[in-house]
Amino acid sequence: MAQDKENTERILRPLPTLSDVAQAAGVALSTASKALNGQGKLRPETRERVLEAAKQLGFRPNDLAQSLVRGRSFTVGLLSTDNYGRFSIPLVTGIEDALVNAQISVFLCNTLGSPEREQQHLDSLLAKHVDGIIVTSDRTNSRAPIDLGKLDLPVIYAYTRVEDPNVLCILPDDEQGARLAVEHLIKQGRRHFAHITGPVYFEAVQLRAKEMRAVLGEHDIPFTERRVLSGAWEESWGYEAANILLDRDPLIDAIFCGSDQIARGVVDGLRERGIRVPEDIAITGFDNWEVMATAVRPPLTTVDLNLHELGKLAGTRLLQMIDGQRPTGIERVPCSLVVRESSAAQSKSIQTKSKIQQREA
Repeated sequence: MAQDKENTERILRPLPTLSDVAQAAGVALSTASKALNGQGKLRPETRERVLEAAKQLGFRPNDLAQSLVRGRSFTVGLLSTDNYGRFSIPLVTGIEDALVNAQISVFLCNTLGSPEREQQHLDSLLAKHVDGIIVTSDRTNSRAPIDLGKLDLPVIYAYTRVEDPNVLCILPDDEQGARLAVEHLIKQGRRHFAHITGPVYFEAVQLRAKEMRAVLGEHDIPFTERRVLSGAWEESWGYEAANILLDRDPLIDAIFCGSDQIARGVVDGLRERGIRVPEDIAITGFDNWEVMATAVRPPLTTVDLNLHELGKLAGTRLLQMIDGQRPTGIERVPCSLVVRESSAAQSKSIQTKSKIQQREA
């Protein structure tokens, strides 16, 4: 009971004010204000006495008032449409890593894909006098720029882009990532490729497919468009597409998938048909969504978008813009390949040929 009473009294106790700090430190109100805001020419011992009094009283300055004095709020906004956090969470950790030494905090706002909600969050961030804004999404497709009115505020688009050459957009290098996956499969001795991917209106889908064709052409590996299947970003589509593909062409020995979710469905479909991964068909995914990629049996070789590094670069570029620089254009972050068991080297050629013959029969 005594503890409950103490907690209640602590809750009801009024917050200490600047006047309380000045009185405790034995200085004028204006002197206390200058000491806490790092302003004015004060003796070091006076400033230290005020800071110590503030600490003892638990005084917290009004951030908005301080931002008006300093011309900086030491906060930035992150506007995201990623409802599940699959892309925004790695991004925000990278952004925070880049900003932590500058003592800048990040306000994460989920717009749920609603223009009205986005504007509401944007108005709130501007009212807080944030030093900059990073806009991100769950896809890299082009979007409309945010409306800042006449404000000259640093803005970066990360894992999304706008059609404005005067704006900085930071994206993963989808073409380079696709090249890593396809060249890896070629090095494993694979020559009969297929591609199961997401909706064709995604820019990433177009870029990855284009680069796959280019790499196969460089190695004189024939490829037919009948081996490209596009559908939803879902396991069920991967499962369905794997069966469609093998009914069309049982000679396939490598499938480059457009996402880890699709790849997991593909592996399930192959298993049900008695086709071994990777002995008969090697599989690669895209995203390196670890909870998905490591749950596949066998674990999935996949392209990592390096979203943490992308976020870190976005945070670094935003700091540069806050300091007066104005980088523009599109900057792409290299992907990396995480090799797991789904793409291991083929078995002895005689075993592989035997399995192909069984599938043809």
